Amino acid sequence: FALKLRSRREEIEAATSTRVFAVSDPPSTVGPEYSQGLRRAVAAALDYGIGSIERSEVGGPSLPPVLLAQAALAARSGVGLDTVLRRCLAGHSILADFVVELDEGALPPVVLKRLMRRLAAATDCLVTAVSREYAEASERGRHAATRHRAEIVERILAGEPIDTVDLHYDLEGHHHLAVLACGPGVSEAVRSLARALDARILALPSAAGVLWAWLGRPRPLDPNLVIGHATGNWPSGAVLSVGEPAEGLAGWRLTHHQARVALPVAFRSGCSIVRYADVALLASILQDDLLAGSLHQLYLEPLEVERDGGAVLRETLRAYFAAERNVSSAAVALGVNRNTVAARLRAVEHHLGRSLGVCGTELEAARRLMGIVEPPAPGSTDSARRSAGSAAAI
Repeated sequence: FALKLRSRREEIEAATSTRVFAVSDPPSTVGPEYSQGLRRAVAAALDYGIGSIERSEVGGPSLPPVLLAQAALAARSGVGLDTVLRRCLAGHSILADFVVELDEGALPPVVLKRLMRRLAAATDCLVTAVSREYAEASERGRHAATRHRAEIVERILAGEPIDTVDLHYDLEGHHHLAVLACGPGVSEAVRSLARALDARILALPSAAGVLWAWLGRPRPLDPNLVIGHATGNWPSGAVLSVGEPAEGLAGWRLTHHQARVALPVAFRSGCSIVRYADVALLASILQDDLLAGSLHQLYLEPLEVERDGGAVLRETLRAYFAAERNVSSAAVALGVNRNTVAARLRAVEHHLGRSLGVCGTELEAARRLMGIVEPPAPGSTDSARRSAGSAAAI
């Protein structure tokens, strides 16, 4: 029976090609390579189908590599999987019609059914293999596109003049706000944030698993509004650092660097969301192991001579600076009288050998730093890595 089919092979192939090419108009991304490959795929699929009818063993003939290659090309060319599968089924339908036509009642019904089952089984194998190859090619294409966009972003951040059309994001004509996020569900959370703020988004994962993203729109974005939206919808266990709003290409770079150096503060402090403006000093200190170690040595170690290791003095300082250096307000917050707070502050000045009016900023930075990082020894490279969290790792 297969000989009958092969005797009319040209006619079957012509009919199949007509049906297959009529399934869908090709997208604009399709070039002549796809059409030529489709013709080769039709011929190979026809041989595969006829071979499945004439072979008695289970499984039929091997799937022609050209069919898988065409499925991968379809994925790269933007041809939908539904179109690819409809073409497979159209080819099956044409060949099945010719089987019935050529039979003309000559074969016993049981034999004809067996031939049709072989053809159906072969088509099912074809559809399964083509679907798998299409999915794998699509995934490879997504990874390649992501790598390409990441390379563009890295080169722009490095100051290189480069075409940005593939980013599909306006760098020059928008106000930007960079965010960095890490943890489960952050990709959808950041995209949801962009939708809520009516902002364009450029997002891509870094090699370290941190999502880099920029929110852009014609008018500036308020970081507090961004944080407000994120606070109620942020995934548990994830962290977010937010830069400051900036305009144009230079601003796009600046806000990213701000969010980037703020992220280690979020990791080390246990805060799920941080804004650069709130942690700018700490973020800078974490980049400098000499400064971090020196602040601890100069402003915290002298307080450790107290019986409690300086705990009461540090807590008093926390309340004092939180109260904007108002002794009475600090006393209320601590639940002690004003004279007690004043005496503790004099003790701090005595241990440091300088007045709070002179060193208050450095002292508060050292105190806040103590809460997020082990005190490094000045000049220690290992300590720098622990406290700063290198930008390359982010």
